[in-house]
Parts: sequence; C-alpha cells; structure tokens
Amino acid sequence: MVLTGPEIFRQIEMGVVHIAPFHRAHLGPNSYDVTLNPRLLVYDLAPGEPLDMKRDNPVRALDIPEEGLVLEPGTLYIGCTNETATSRAFVPMFEGRSSIGRLGINTHITAGFGDVGWGYVPDEKGDLICQYPTWTLEIEVVHPIKVYPNVRIGQVYFIRPEGELAFYKGKYSSQKAPQASQLYKDFVAKS
Repeated sequence: MVLTGPEIFRQIEMGVVHIAPFHRAHLGPNSYDVTLNPRLLVYDLAPGEPLDMKRDNPVRALDIPEEGLVLEPGTLYIGCTNETATSRAFVPMFEGRSSIGRLGINTHITAGFGDVGWGYVPDEKGDLICQYPTWTLEIEVVHPIKVYPNVRIGQVYFIRPEGELAFYKGKYSSQKAPQASQLYKDFVAKS
C-alpha cells in the first residue's frame, strides 16, 4: 500500500517518516519531490581503462553552477538529493519525475529501492535516531542536456511493508554527499 501525500505528512508529524529539508509545496498526491544536490562525481579513468568491481575506483567532483552544467551521453554522473526521505516503518522508494524522464534523463539505474530503517542508528538508550542520509542518483542522459542545481529531480514514495521489520545496516547508511560504488568492500569482507 502506497502512502498518500496527506498520510506522508501525518507520518512526518508523528516522527515515523523523516524528510528534511521539508517544503510543503513538494508534497504531491502520493509522493514527495526531492531536489538535485549541486555536487556530482564522475569516474576518473584513463581512456579505455575499465571500472573494476574489486577496487575503489578513482572519481573526480563536478559542481553544477547556477548557470547550469551540460551533461553528456556516455558518462555516468553520480549525484545525490539534497533531502533525506526515509522511514523507520515504511519502505521508501525513489523514481524520477516524468518531466525529467521526458528530457531523456535517467535518474537511477538500479537504486530506486530503499530499505526500512535506512539511515537510522540506535542511540545510547537504544532509541532509533535518523542520521539524515541523502538518496544516491546514478544519472545518465540520452542527449546532451543542461541541468541546474536544486531542480526537482525525482520523487520518493512510501510503501507499507508486511512482516517483521529488519533495518538496513549497510555501507551507505549515513551518506550526505554523492558516493561512488563501495562494492569493493564486499570482496574485502570475503577475504
């Protein structure tokens, strides 16, 4: 079951859903619009050099200026939202806005699925405290396109889970900036 906009707002007031910063104008009928952080990462490889799953691949940062930045096809841009949009009781999901998709911008390749409790850690009393993580965006474009900082890039919606809750405790729990793949840590853990 997907939460409606009014129910998302009610859950925010109860402290069950965390969206910050929150702007009432971004709340839709059944989702909340999130905005593009001005910092992007791109992998910094020599021509013809492949990415390697088993290593921490080098990246370089790009900042989107107020006058915009042209994104090019064939490049993966790793970005993030300005907002936290998570919950300790509902599954948060991310989708690109249709207006963004109609311009040929893909906002995520595989990371549209959130986890219950993503970004929450227990305090000294065992109460769950939100660490306010941001959503990762894996951006690719069909045509060269100029993008701008803080534009509404996607939407988060919330689904009611069935069954016992198990909270996310992975490597992306507290990200507050674009973060490249940390898959290499999975290989290190197996050693």
